[in-house]
Amino acid sequence: MMSLSDGGRSVAESLGAIPVPANTGDPKLRQLRNVIEEMAIAAGMPVPGIYLMEDEPGINAFAAGYSVADAVICVTQGCLDYLTRDELQGVIAHEFSHVLNGDMRLNIRLMGLLFGIMMLAVIGRQLSYLGDTDSERRRGIDLYTLGIGLTLLSIGYLGYFFGRLIQAAVARSRETLADASAVQFTRQTHGIAGALKKIAVVSEGSELQVGNRHEVAHMLFGEADESGFFQAWYATHPPLLKRIRSLDPVFRERELEKLATSMQAVSEQLEKAREPAPVTSSAAAGAASDALWRAGLAASMPRDHTQLGRFDQAADLQRNVPAALKQAAAQPESAMSLVFALAMSTYGALRDAQQRLLANAFGDDLLYTVSELAAEVGKLSPELRLPLISLAFPALRQLPEGRLQTFLDTLDALVRASRKVNLDDYCLTRLLRVQLLEAMRPRSAPVDGKKKLPACVASVSLVLAVVAAYGHADQVAANRAWLLAMDNAFPGMACTWQAPPADWQGPFERALIDLDGLMPAAKDILIQSLDRAIRADGSVTMVEAELLRVICASLHCPLPPLQLS
Repeated sequence: MMSLSDGGRSVAESLGAIPVPANTGDPKLRQLRNVIEEMAIAAGMPVPGIYLMEDEPGINAFAAGYSVADAVICVTQGCLDYLTRDELQGVIAHEFSHVLNGDMRLNIRLMGLLFGIMMLAVIGRQLSYLGDTDSERRRGIDLYTLGIGLTLLSIGYLGYFFGRLIQAAVARSRETLADASAVQFTRQTHGIAGALKKIAVVSEGSELQVGNRHEVAHMLFGEADESGFFQAWYATHPPLLKRIRSLDPVFRERELEKLATSMQAVSEQLEKAREPAPVTSSAAAGAASDALWRAGLAASMPRDHTQLGRFDQAADLQRNVPAALKQAAAQPESAMSLVFALAMSTYGALRDAQQRLLANAFGDDLLYTVSELAAEVGKLSPELRLPLISLAFPALRQLPEGRLQTFLDTLDALVRASRKVNLDDYCLTRLLRVQLLEAMRPRSAPVDGKKKLPACVASVSLVLAVVAAYGHADQVAANRAWLLAMDNAFPGMACTWQAPPADWQGPFERALIDLDGLMPAAKDILIQSLDRAIRADGSVTMVEAELLRVICASLHCPLPPLQLS
């Protein structure tokens, strides 16, 4: 458990996975990054770390971490080789559901528990070897050692057997939920169903070759190993055909025969493309390989191909970010400059004061970079601000802890340089602080609380009042929205509207800390109440969307879908 204290990154690296660079030129890896970034923007969470198991030909993936702030998504090479974009998006949506449903912390604990139990058996086996001797002089001691070894061996293997059964039972229930959530996220079934069908027909299936695959079997998209005497008991996923039929009720097994033929062709093309070709330049060989890959996958794409409803807007947002800002978001130092540029004021005196703060904290070189980026940021659409922060998050997370703390303190100082804190800047700094501090200390991420809503009436009232006040044009409309939301949270309770104080930021943050201790069902009611306050006037503004994103991040809740008016 201590070796996994760094969260998702530790799990991925323990399986031999490598990080996917932000500036990758490989078309398959670029597509993977685009899909994950779009999914993160749509879900209102920071872009997770992206890893690849390049020596694994099977189709599989997993999400790992203690919270959304330290999460990673890892896929096998088989996902890139065999899946279309929609199918890859279905797999990634499945893994994102594990992130958003809070499965990752449980998965890491199960992984540590299984390894710990297995170590009892390993220690027992070694002691048994030490006790197996014919020496007359040491026979008494060695028999004692042998007895201890056999005892530990028995306890270890018996515990491992039951531990695997528990692992499988927990995983099967969570996998069923993740399949359903993936459909809910993507608003279509053919993507994830197509990926499962390809697992059924490709020769490698979803199996992993890595030695410690059983420890992570419960967090994978598909079965890690189809062999073994106890496989039916140890299965961490529902039967493959059952999963497919749940997603595609009209599915017939004979469909797999045609798919198997096309996938065999893809496999042959990939093998041929990997063969050395001395006459062809490496660039041309890479282009030929990519062309064969795309041609083969096109043959396996379903004819009723449709666009992914919920993620269209996220994809548009991601495409509309200027290339210069995307490039800046990809590296730690430039990402830091980008965030400062987003927080800089356009007013002369205030901007000058902010520039002095930056120069004192980081020097003139960073100030010059910030000034260059500020020109691009000034042209940016307001709705792209927080998505851009999501894209910059993986790079910011790589900053050393001391520099990261200086960055956050300076960002706070920039925002508070004005007597009246701008709401957009407040949302930006609050979101970054919550997520980056969690990323620095993954194991300290909070777990589900035990409080019920009636214990937090004052905090609920204040948070709803802030959203209502900033999301509506006048006090009458704000009052009405607040009353509707309070009635949803506390039916029948007599409530009196109180406008948020002028310096609401401190009380607001304390209220969010209080509300983070709510039990999951109470948080669900609170999010529904917030949604009701936002939609009270029939429209959703950028201010309301940003506030809701900050609140959901602070409460460790998924962001509900919002369509800006």
